[in-house]
Amino acid sequence: MREAGITYSVSAVLPIVLSLFVVLIMQAAAGADYAQTQGYIYLSFLLPQVCFAAAAGIYFARTKAPLRTVYGGCKWYYFPIAVLLQFGLLSLSELNGYFLEFLSRFGYTQSETALPVLTGWNLLPAMLVIAVLPAVFEETVFRGIIVGNFRASGWGTAATVLLSGAMFSLFHTNPAQTVYQFVCGVCFALMALRCGSIFPTVLSHFLNNALVLALASAGYSDFPEPVKLPLYIVSGVCLAATLVYLIFFDKNNRGGKGMNGWKMFFLGAAAGLILCVVMWGSVFIAGLAK
Repeated sequence: MREAGITYSVSAVLPIVLSLFVVLIMQAAAGADYAQTQGYIYLSFLLPQVCFAAAAGIYFARTKAPLRTVYGGCKWYYFPIAVLLQFGLLSLSELNGYFLEFLSRFGYTQSETALPVLTGWNLLPAMLVIAVLPAVFEETVFRGIIVGNFRASGWGTAATVLLSGAMFSLFHTNPAQTVYQFVCGVCFALMALRCGSIFPTVLSHFLNNALVLALASAGYSDFPEPVKLPLYIVSGVCLAATLVYLIFFDKNNRGGKGMNGWKMFFLGAAAGLILCVVMWGSVFIAGLAK
């Protein structure tokens, strides 16, 4: 459990340290406008995934845990369930807007996330860096290592999905998407817990990011208005049906009722949690200053 916590801390601290070097190098190479270069935009997405991969590598090296503890298989029907779950999560897209409206009452203004050029063949490398790699490495750390250790320690379903979902949301340090990312983290954790594998959640995570890129490539920041309402209604029904099945009918990996090893986990994760809280607060304060 302590090693799982350390993995979270490494995943949170390492990108900050490396990004300082990247900024210095990019400033020297491209000048004051380095943040608008395609190289920097790609690095801003790629660097966290490199750090996730490094954190996972450190975990496996220190614990000697077999790869199958994270990359084990599951029953085939969890893959269509994962697709249905991700389709259902579309109904929660408006959460960002509602929460952002709430934050705006305090004077917060959201910063736009810079995406690389997505026209033509440029969409392919963007898909790799922004959709494929996060799906693999973030799921490895959050649902494979963290949720996997919670499950192996006999944690209950509620404690596992709620805590891991909160840590997933906090890690992204994006105030405007806090609620939506928490819900996604909870749903992905529940899926991984029930099927005992990260492969279905890798699929869900990929579809989530890939859809954003596909819409942006087509010139849309959201779904067209004529299809939005019926799409959200259908997806909401799918989300409810999926969650009802996973919570009430799927009997796999229901776990215990305690939180064994929580002190060791939080001891290892303390540095990462503190840094994420500070970064979240910094982003929020920066939004107030606009």
